[in-house]
Amino acid sequence: MMNELITKLNHPETRAAALTELSKKKDLFPDLAPVLWHAPGAICALLQEIISIYPLLSPPNLTERDSSAACNALALLQCISSHKDTRLPFLEAHIPLFLYPFLTASTALRNKSCEYLRLTSLGVIGSLVKMDEKQVINFLLSTEIIPLCLRIMESGTDLSRTVATFIIHKIIQSETGLQYVCSTAERFFAVNNVLTKMVGDLTQGPLDAQRDRLLRHILRSYICLAENHRARGALNADCLPQPLRDGTVTALLQTHAAGSSAQPEEASAPAASALQLIGELQRVLAQDAMSQPPQPAGASLVRPAQPPVAPTR
Repeated sequence: MMNELITKLNHPETRAAALTELSKKKDLFPDLAPVLWHAPGAICALLQEIISIYPLLSPPNLTERDSSAACNALALLQCISSHKDTRLPFLEAHIPLFLYPFLTASTALRNKSCEYLRLTSLGVIGSLVKMDEKQVINFLLSTEIIPLCLRIMESGTDLSRTVATFIIHKIIQSETGLQYVCSTAERFFAVNNVLTKMVGDLTQGPLDAQRDRLLRHILRSYICLAENHRARGALNADCLPQPLRDGTVTALLQTHAAGSSAQPEEASAPAASALQLIGELQRVLAQDAMSQPPQPAGASLVRPAQPPVAPTR
């Protein structure tokens, strides 16, 4: 059945139905990723579905049917990006770059069809960084993924912001990614300014499950940044968001944990996890600066005179 559906991808008249069936049943086929990757014409068919959407992004003229077909193709690409035998060939073919137009599309496009494309594309990138492989990080750092994610984090929906923040967190969790972001003041402040804005946004109202998850990714990102001595100095100086300094976020989490619903444990466990992350961040920030080796002049991060533009590369 799987091979028959893959064969149908090569025929425009049967492709849409085959995409739907394969995306629905992909978990039933453990070898779907390598079979898809090696099947003649299959990857080309998936990319054709994705590329055909580009003209509909600007000006926005995307229908739910168009979006559904592309999202099914993206779901199969995510299957390939998640598989150990196809992940690196997937990167070497630079296939993630075909997803970037969906991330570049204005976050002001909040209709359901555009958001599905954005989320599914972020899901493919998220599946790559989840594996914590150096090749993945090196590839992503050679592209525009950081500014694209920062843009979504700044003005996307809560769900898109959560996945984009997860991607940034996983990048800076690696030594290479952290060094990249903290190697210049412009890069550090581009990331920090967006994280600061997000913390401020989250304090403007009560937390729910989605916003709590987003907050935890933000906190993990700050913990990673604080592991770098230059970034830690900047955060201890004045760059850590005020709501994390004055207890506003802690109070918000405590209120959330106190229980909003008939099943308070559903709110209390994630909130407790976030409170633990705040404690871990405070411990990392309190590391003795004297334990670090002397740094050369100019090694500290200094806030740029002008607001930084999200880094390109």
